[in-house]
Amino acid sequence: MHDHWKILKALAAFILAASPAIYGQSQPEPMVDPALTTRGSDFVSDTARVNGATLHYVRGGAGPTIILLHGFPEDWYEYHRIMPQLAKRFTVVAVDLRGISGSAATPGGYDAANMAEDVYQLVERLHLENVYVVGHDIGGMVAYAFARLYPETSRGVMMLDAPLPGLGSWGAVKTSHITWHINFQQTPDLPEQLIAGREAIYLRHFLDPDTFSDADVARYARAYAAPEHLRTALEIYRAFPANEKFNAAQQSAISLPLVLASGESSPFESLMPSFADALRAHGCTNVKIEVIPNSVHYVADEQPEAVARLIERYASL
Repeated sequence: MHDHWKILKALAAFILAASPAIYGQSQPEPMVDPALTTRGSDFVSDTARVNGATLHYVRGGAGPTIILLHGFPEDWYEYHRIMPQLAKRFTVVAVDLRGISGSAATPGGYDAANMAEDVYQLVERLHLENVYVVGHDIGGMVAYAFARLYPETSRGVMMLDAPLPGLGSWGAVKTSHITWHINFQQTPDLPEQLIAGREAIYLRHFLDPDTFSDADVARYARAYAAPEHLRTALEIYRAFPANEKFNAAQQSAISLPLVLASGESSPFESLMPSFADALRAHGCTNVKIEVIPNSVHYVADEQPEAVARLIERYASL
């Protein structure tokens, strides 16, 4: 476990130096950390051109596939504590969402349905089958869109502490003082000007020092610091109205197993029954709720062992 940790830290440092920087760039050279090949790691870093975007991903392990999608304000590295455990039994693919960190920014396409198309095309490109998709926060919204659009390619979806735009208690989420940043980040133009150069200050507001070190915050700040990557983070929030319309319009029956897993102390925990009821009312026939003890919102960072066990349990079904 310790060796995997050192390797993943080296990989993270490499990715920071290698992040793409401009829109519309040509296919970059594969991002492979030399430390991974020389030290025999199970994990490799690479990119793929899919759906008009260049996605970066980290892959390791063998067996049935698990796709890991991060939330704001993180990237693939959100899962670095649980990836070695999952890779003992599964093929693990942790993806940087379009425009975040090692994935190239694009002028648009940041609604959850289009980012789900990114993931679907990546799955096809890598010749993966019957994938289990796990998404936290924003990644959970993308995971649900994936379940709706491509249920035949998946064996299940887990949403980690992720509210769903347009469903259930979404109105309460938007009006809560805890989620003030939703309206702020949807504001045109202004957030870019206020956050630029102050990324670490801004991200530290969200990342609790009891869980995230200054080095963690600095890493994520660098991942979002380039103007096009900062703009991406905001455009994802500006696409929430499109996500609301998409989710509200999904009415067809699907039996794909869906899991809503929240932190025990998360402000979203009490809202999960409402989201589950809304999913059932919209045709989802297999919805379960799980609570992750001793955690709040960043569950993969706060309780990595518990989250790894939870994913293993459902991804093995």
